[in-house]
Amino acid sequence: MKKNINILIVVFLTLSLLWSCSESIMDDINENVNDPSEMESRLIITDAMTSSAFSVAGGDFNFFASIYIEHNTGTWGQFYNADIRSSQPSSSTTYNNTWNSVYATLYSLKLVREKCSEGGSEEGNYHTLGVAQILTAYNLAILTDVMGDVPWSEAIQPGVIFTPVLDKQQNIYQDIFKLLDDAITNLGKTSIYPSLGGQDLIYAGDTEKWKKFAYGLKARYTMRLSLRTPSYDDVIAFADQSFASAAEQAQFNYNGNTAQSPFYCMFQDRDYYGASQSLHDKLVERNDPRDEIFFTTYPGVGGDLIFAPNGTANQIQGYYSISAISTINAPSYLLSYHELEFLKAEAYVRLNNLPAAEQALKNAISAAFQKVNIGLTAADAEDYFNANIKSKFDVNPLSEVMNQKYIAFFEEEAIEAYNDYRRLKAMGNDVISLENPLNSTRFPQRFSYGSDDVTTNTNIRSAYGDGMYVYTEKVWWAGGTR
Repeated sequence: MKKNINILIVVFLTLSLLWSCSESIMDDINENVNDPSEMESRLIITDAMTSSAFSVAGGDFNFFASIYIEHNTGTWGQFYNADIRSSQPSSSTTYNNTWNSVYATLYSLKLVREKCSEGGSEEGNYHTLGVAQILTAYNLAILTDVMGDVPWSEAIQPGVIFTPVLDKQQNIYQDIFKLLDDAITNLGKTSIYPSLGGQDLIYAGDTEKWKKFAYGLKARYTMRLSLRTPSYDDVIAFADQSFASAAEQAQFNYNGNTAQSPFYCMFQDRDYYGASQSLHDKLVERNDPRDEIFFTTYPGVGGDLIFAPNGTANQIQGYYSISAISTINAPSYLLSYHELEFLKAEAYVRLNNLPAAEQALKNAISAAFQKVNIGLTAADAEDYFNANIKSKFDVNPLSEVMNQKYIAFFEEEAIEAYNDYRRLKAMGNDVISLENPLNSTRFPQRFSYGSDDVTTNTNIRSAYGDGMYVYTEKVWWAGGTR
């Protein structure tokens, strides 16, 4: 946000100087055709889609969540410090880049929403407006899910409000659902504006799929509020109006050349992870065929796989095994089909409809087995379920549904695994076992605010304090107060 304010100030001063040269010829000379002051919403929203996938869903929030949820073990640098809970989880610098990315994305989406709403330069561009509302809800939910109360109602107003107040998470969630409902309405309207087409990097302008995405998000966020306002029938109803298969899921693809997947880039740039002992143990317990797919030895190092113990690994590079699915073109999932089936499975379990829960669980596992960087088949999933999972499901349906979801979310969906874990613990469902010995006193209940605003916004600074609140204060939907 501070960067946006500075940019606007520079632009204002520059325009003031140019105004003093009143001759029209000077106006023409100084016009930069490559930097227009008025940009079409279809161009802005393409950038917002990209940043939502790569910088927000696939950025530092996801990287650190994968450590806290033990999909990966931090074995070097910042990730090692996060794993041993040394300063990183409570520092305001840890998530600052993604904090800024989220607000920059929300600002871009605000511009699109204003342009396409009543009185805007593209009034009546309902479909682009609907897409912007969905992406706004998505980014806002990620932000508040990991950080709790955040600036929203007074935020992203550069040059107008410099120190926005924090909004309560409960109120933010009301806005999230309203954005999704409004999006569904707008996507159903007739628009005189052309389809986004190729500017839409997720659905190529297919408004029906965007509506399904919105309904799927409503299912996700309704389940998120289960501690506060359980509504499992609604979860199922929303999910049933969403994706019918993995072909419809909200997936951002990377071509492996000009665009590369976030986890691949993280390994190439930093090499901060080791293969998680905790995750490996869960796979072994279930004789899960993904155990032979998820991990590989460190490049150039032969021999057996070496797993990094969570919380007690050595800080070292080139020793521990690593993820084998961090491929160069592994997609980012904004919302997957398998997540929807897991949501339905949990909802059916809680409604005591176990036959329906079992079928949804089988659908979810089958879809997760067939992810592009996993490569197993529906037949493999069927054999796995019958031989290893059916008996566990019969003994404790909720536990097996949630553990299978946890495994399926490795590694691109770590944020949602982190959200699930905190929600389940708050509801008294301690069904996912984490092994880091530091979790007893220092499990991060939330992420810390970004340093740019901790240093410039007194409201953020007061809420941040010394940062240690991240270990003690749960977010509102997990039973906390902020």
